[in-house]
Amino acid sequence: MDLVNVSPEILVFLFMAAFLAGFLDTLAGGGGLIVLPALIISGIPPLLALGTNKLQGTMGTATASVMMLRSRKVRWDEIRYPMFLAFLGSAAGTIAVQFINTELLVFVIPLVLVCIAAYFILSPLIQSQQSGARISSQNYRRFIVPVIGWYDGMFGPGTGSFFAVAGVSLRGMNLIDATANAKTLNFATNFASLLIFLIAGKVVWLAGLIMMVGQFAGAWGGSKCLLSIHPNYLRILVVTMCLAMLGKYALTIGWIG
Repeated sequence: MDLVNVSPEILVFLFMAAFLAGFLDTLAGGGGLIVLPALIISGIPPLLALGTNKLQGTMGTATASVMMLRSRKVRWDEIRYPMFLAFLGSAAGTIAVQFINTELLVFVIPLVLVCIAAYFILSPLIQSQQSGARISSQNYRRFIVPVIGWYDGMFGPGTGSFFAVAGVSLRGMNLIDATANAKTLNFATNFASLLIFLIAGKVVWLAGLIMMVGQFAGAWGGSKCLLSIHPNYLRILVVTMCLAMLGKYALTIGWIG
């Protein structure tokens, strides 16, 4: 995409979208479901939108990851191997998306939102205390983490929520710890995907760099809130964000209205 076609008004719009996405993504996931439609609405083709989304999203997840590691909500010696597997899964998914019809996004994104919202509404496992793990740590790392990573490389929106849901439902983590771990895993998947998109030349640099600034500011604020937010409020926020984004996305693509 020719950079001169990105008007100042669009850049301001994208900056604000990135700030909001960075803040909410750190708390509840789904920031990509704010940014990706914003990029497409701005006239950026799907593959370029996916690549630019990874450029700005990497800044947000990197900021949140550093905050989680510095606050010791996440331990490097425990998370580095899952991050590596998430990286590999995402790289494979990003390579695959170069060869498929990106119109599949129209169907995948709403399905992701419905599944996440339904889980957080209906599941009794979402609680402030840890519960029993359903699968071993080894199987979780070897199978679940790479699959979610592959999804992020292929599409992306909702990945942070997927990692958080998996941590709670499969590993018995409490919601705050699962969300903190999700930030580091999401950084690994974003970074892997970004590298592939950069090699393929699928990034709008001007828009992406400005959105990185918005992501940094939003993620920093969101990380501060995550360390003190009550788990029940976080649960409500996850459900609210999923339902709101579902309505916004349905309106954007013409399913309603």
